[in-house]
Amino acid sequence: MSKKRFVSVWDAIEDTPEKAENMKLRSSLMIALKEHLAGTRLRQAQIAKLFGVTQPRVSDLMRGKIDVFGLDSLVNMAAAAGLRVKLSVRKAA
Repeated sequence: MSKKRFVSVWDAIEDTPEKAENMKLRSSLMIALKEHLAGTRLRQAQIAKLFGVTQPRVSDLMRGKIDVFGLDSLVNMAAAAGLRVKLSVRKAA
């Protein structure tokens, strides 16, 4: 029996390379947002107002509920938080 190695956990658990790439981007954005917001000392209600979402939605973000966020909403939240999202595209290995 041989062991298969993966570059990312998403490559191991997602059905397709497309889904894995989407999850990688979403997880990166969520981590960056959580780290940034933790440094602001804002309460979730204040963050929700800044993002134009509900407080439970911010709670989902802070708890890492990746399945309830799309790339669009995460990019919008990052921009509202004063972060700049930069995308890099290159050939797959």
